[in-house]
Amino acid sequence: MEKNFTLTIFSENKTGVLSRVVGIITRRHINIMSLSTSPSATAGIHKMIVVINVTEELVKRVVANIDKQIDVLKAFYYDDKDLVFQEIALYKIPTKVFYEGDRVESIIRKFDARILRIEKEYIVIEKSGHQIDTEALLIELQTIGIYEFVRSGRVAIVKPMERLNNYLKSKKATIHQ
Repeated sequence: MEKNFTLTIFSENKTGVLSRVVGIITRRHINIMSLSTSPSATAGIHKMIVVINVTEELVKRVVANIDKQIDVLKAFYYDDKDLVFQEIALYKIPTKVFYEGDRVESIIRKFDARILRIEKEYIVIEKSGHQIDTEALLIELQTIGIYEFVRSGRVAIVKPMERLNNYLKSKKATIHQ
């Protein structure tokens, strides 16, 4: 049965690593639902977070192939229940709808969003949360008019203790034997 899996891939920050990882996923005709990259908590190591919707059997094969890549230190996959994750979304709405009663204010309060910028022509609203939350606010704002919408990729932290640190410790121990 297909479901969402979040891949966390630790690598050196080298040109082409992201392209190779994406190639491994897309050549299997797997759609990438979300992608984000950033430095990790360990100096010199970068972290990629990729969300895909596949079977567990297929995610295991994908992770095994990613692990074989040069400059990839280690790749893991997780179920949503093993993660703390968020996305951030920005919405640009016409300023005039803000002056047409308190509907926009009610929407902002209902979704626990915040106003980032007010300009003569538009207002920028920010919402962080899960994709379902940012989508729900988008649907609500579409009823009053929206100029622009953008959402980040998933950012996630694993609930269990960091598997990369344990992996690196085991590698270090193997080297010193």
